[in-house]
Amino acid sequence: MKKIRNIANQVVCADALAGLRCLPDECVQVCITSPPYWGLRDYEHEGQLGLEPDFKNYIRKLCDIFDEVKRVLKKNGTCWVNLGDTYAGSGKGVSGKNSKERFNFKKKPKEENELPNKCLCQIPNRFAIEMCERGWILRNEIIWKKPNAMPSSVMDRFTVNFEKVFFFVKSKNYYFNQQLEEYVSPLNRWGGNLVKRLKGSDKYGMKQRIREYRPNERGRNMRCVWKMNTTSFNGSHFAVFPEGLPERCIKAGSCKGDAVLDPFFGSGTTGLVAKKGGRKFIGIELNPEYVTLAEKRLRQEVLDI
Repeated sequence: MKKIRNIANQVVCADALAGLRCLPDECVQVCITSPPYWGLRDYEHEGQLGLEPDFKNYIRKLCDIFDEVKRVLKKNGTCWVNLGDTYAGSGKGVSGKNSKERFNFKKKPKEENELPNKCLCQIPNRFAIEMCERGWILRNEIIWKKPNAMPSSVMDRFTVNFEKVFFFVKSKNYYFNQQLEEYVSPLNRWGGNLVKRLKGSDKYGMKQRIREYRPNERGRNMRCVWKMNTTSFNGSHFAVFPEGLPERCIKAGSCKGDAVLDPFFGSGTTGLVAKKGGRKFIGIELNPEYVTLAEKRLRQEVLDI
């Protein structure tokens, strides 16, 4: 593939790793993406991520991709990754046309280091640890709480109604626009004392600080549990996260005119939100059908694509 010089509102049809290698160093301000989860869905395209027989191999391949993301991300950039978990089993949960036949998911002899069936694999946590081992700085583990989560027929555990979003940076000096939210009422933690000034020294001779107890009139610093409904999309792509999720990340990590990257572009939600917010975007997507789907969606919803 040729080198991509113009990082402005385009979708590249390529494998994530190959597409990223065509981008110049430090060309994007924010990366927001949701990679294919391990062992859950067949997207009908050879070479796709997520159908490795071993989740350790999946995590290695995924982190290799984010090594390239780190290269193309600006020094003060941020990276946001939405990743769900999987229960250990024989691969029978993978959905998609002829997926079991094409990828030969069969019950195999249990290996010594294999997790027992029905055990949560903890893939998001393992991914985050490996990312930190490779030099990323993990700033937050965000919980995306889904009030309208899909019902489950399972009866021997609780229904999972959340996913994780990891907030990474490549340098301790990064751009972050503080996001605020409404206070929870009543505000009784201040006890009526808005300002408390502590003067002089304590009994150990340590100088005491002036403490400000008055709440910020614009709101409080945003918390790490984000309550957002899942959304549907009138297209052939299965996994679409709500526009509010990338919107929050884009506002926190970039300014108007900055470039936003999604190396698993899918139906194009990240690009759509970026363009609506006055940013540029570049998406990378392996499946040409999804590229066509995303480009059509972008043309319909934003006029100057």
